[in-house]
Amino acid sequence: MTETQKPLRIGFVPEHFSTPLHYAQKYFSLSAELIPFPSGTGHMITSLRAGEIDIGIGLTEGWVAGLGKEGLEGDGGYRIVGTYVETPLCWAISTGHSRTEITSPNSLLTHTKCGVSRIGSGSYIMSFVLSDTLTPSSRSPFTHIPLQTFASLRDGVNNGTADFFMWEHFTSKRYYDNGSIKKIGEIYTPWPSWQIVASTSILPSSPQLEALFTAVNKGIQHFNANAEENIKYISTELDYSEEDAREWLGTVKFAVDVKGVDEKVVQDTVGVLRKAGVLVEGKGLTSQEMVSVKRS
Repeated sequence: MTETQKPLRIGFVPEHFSTPLHYAQKYFSLSAELIPFPSGTGHMITSLRAGEIDIGIGLTEGWVAGLGKEGLEGDGGYRIVGTYVETPLCWAISTGHSRTEITSPNSLLTHTKCGVSRIGSGSYIMSFVLSDTLTPSSRSPFTHIPLQTFASLRDGVNNGTADFFMWEHFTSKRYYDNGSIKKIGEIYTPWPSWQIVASTSILPSSPQLEALFTAVNKGIQHFNANAEENIKYISTELDYSEEDAREWLGTVKFAVDVKGVDEKVVQDTVGVLRKAGVLVEGKGLTSQEMVSVKRS
């Protein structure tokens, strides 16, 4: 088997949003090795640049920040090629279950240790968006503590390593329900939440990439038509209750056609990240350079 014939290596976050990808492989002949990245988008960026995966499905702000930062080496390693989820992501703001001194987002102006999965990840970037809502200062009040995984973030806010962290609402909810962490607020991304990227090593064109788009589109169609199957899969194979899976289904809208990216979404994301202090104008790639496949 030649290099070009090898199945695509697809990085994904093993959460409820991955359900259509599972269907694409189970029912629609997606030829791929699905590689879970529970620590999120930032870890996938590292793996794309190391040649360990070919495709990543992750958070919009993570992909854009990874290509927009100053000091970018080489060609950046990947480009944005598709739109996976159209709806914004709700990030829950969490602290330790016994942290009685932390009661609301305003408490974080004085309890400033922010747990993140990795520097540059979605949890890191959203801290700047949160900062922008809390203080008029252009400088974030937070100190960032990289803790790698969701489990380590939960431990960190309970043992004092961090004061708070942000993670997707429904992924966090079961840990509010069992009392291991406490919710003090939430914040939405000001952009559609999930995009697909491809390694520059398989661009600009790849028959495998076209096949991926086709299979994922069919996976999304199956998802949209089979609510009860979704709930069973999410509540038995992933870390969610049936009630939470059912509630989440009412909040999410996947792309009808995942191929291509609306360049304005990337431009708007760059604008917010610059305002939040994550990106600096004139550094890194432009929004036009980040996109390899535009929506027609």
